[in-house]
Amino acid sequence: MTEIAPAGPVRGTVEVPGDKSISHRALLLNALATGSARVRGLLRGEDVLRSLAAVRALGVQVDDDGTELVVHGTGKLVEPDDVIDCGNSGTTTRLLVGILAAEPFFSVLTGDGSLRGRPMGRVVAPLRSLGARIDGRGDGTRCPLAIRGGGLRRGDHVLPVASAQVKTALLLAGRREGASVREPGVSRDHTERMLARMGAGLTVHDGGTHLVLEPVERLDPLDVDVPRDLSSAAFWLVAASILPGSSLRLPRVLVNPTRAGVIDALQAMGAAVQVRPIEAAGAEPVADLEVTAAPLRGTRIAGDLALRCLDELPVLAVAAAFADGDTEIRDAEELRVKESDRIARVCVGLRALGVEVEELPDGMIVRGGRPTGPARIDARGDHRLAMAFAVAGCAAPGGVRIDGSEGVATSYPGFWTDLSRLRA
Repeated sequence: MTEIAPAGPVRGTVEVPGDKSISHRALLLNALATGSARVRGLLRGEDVLRSLAAVRALGVQVDDDGTELVVHGTGKLVEPDDVIDCGNSGTTTRLLVGILAAEPFFSVLTGDGSLRGRPMGRVVAPLRSLGARIDGRGDGTRCPLAIRGGGLRRGDHVLPVASAQVKTALLLAGRREGASVREPGVSRDHTERMLARMGAGLTVHDGGTHLVLEPVERLDPLDVDVPRDLSSAAFWLVAASILPGSSLRLPRVLVNPTRAGVIDALQAMGAAVQVRPIEAAGAEPVADLEVTAAPLRGTRIAGDLALRCLDELPVLAVAAAFADGDTEIRDAEELRVKESDRIARVCVGLRALGVEVEELPDGMIVRGGRPTGPARIDARGDHRLAMAFAVAGCAAPGGVRIDGSEGVATSYPGFWTDLSRLRA
C-alpha cells in the first residue's frame, strides 16, 4: 500500500522516462532488420524489458552497456528454446503474435495472471484469416498462445476499432507477403514512421487511416534516440495544473500529433501548458513542455481527441474532478480492455474521493468541483490508475491510500522518487 498525503505545489524540472511505445518498437523492429542499430534512452520499465528478453530468446544479439543498446539484427529469427514470458506487457504480446505468425517455426507466448485474462482475439482472428495457425485458451482469445508460423497470405484488413497494437501486429505479420490495413480513425503512427525509415515500401492514404505495405525483402537498421514519454509526462501536467503555485519543466518529450491529445485536452480545460519544439534526431517530433497552475473548466473529450489521449484518460478524469463544471469522456471503450477495466476502476476511485461521476459504456461524465477524501483506492496493479490517483492524493483533503500500486514499475520505475522530490 502507498500513502499519499496532500501537499503544496510541485516545482522544478522532471525528466520522465523514455517513451514506452517507441522503446518496444525500437527493439522489435530492429530485431527484424539486417545490421546493427543503436538505441539510446530506452525505457527500462518491466514491460519493455520483456520485449528485450523476447528479442534475445529469438536469437538476436543485443549488447547493453547500461547507457545504450546495440541490436544486431540478421534478418532472421530462430525458434525459441522455451516459452516466451511477456509478463504484464500487452504490447509485447500483440506485436510478437504478428511477428511470429510469419516465422516458419513454433513458439508459445504467455504472461502473468493479468495478461492471461486480457483479450487477444482481435489480433488472432485477422491473422487466422490469412492462414496463421494460432491456438490458446478461449479458442485463441487468451494466453498462453501457441503459434505455428509461416505460410501466410497477403491480407486486406478493415479494423472495427482503431488500435495501434493491432495495426502494428498485422503490418509485421504481412512483411513478407504485403498487407493493407484500414482503421476508422488515426491511431498512433510510430510503426509507420519507423518502417518507412527502415526502407519498407509503405504508403499512407485517407489521412492516415489506410496503410498499404508492399512485401519487404530487407529492413535496414534504424538508430533510435527514444524521446521522453508523453503518457508519463501527463501525470505531472495534471499535478502542476491542480496544485496552486506549481511550476514544472519537462524536457525532450514526444509530441507526436497522434499521441498529443492530452495536451490539447488540458489546454481546452484552461491548463497553462506551453509546448516549445526542439531539434531532435529521429522520426518523431520532440518539445520541452512547461506548465504552471491554472483554474480548470470542464470540457468534452470524444472522437479523434479521445483516441489521441486514450492512455492519459485516467489522469484527465482526475483533472476533471478538480475542474469547474462537467467533463464528458466518450468513445473510449478501448479502456475497458487495458490492464484493468479503466472506465469502471476510475469511476470507483473518483466516487471514493467524493466525486460525482456517471459511468457510460464508452466513458464517463465527471461532475467537477473539489474531491473530499481521504480515500482508499485499489489500483489492482494497473500502473496508470496508481499514478493517476497518486496525483489526486496530492490535492485532495486527507490524501489517498493506494493498494496495488506495485504496477507503476512497468512504465515509470522512478515515479515515486520523482513525486517526493518535486513536492519537497
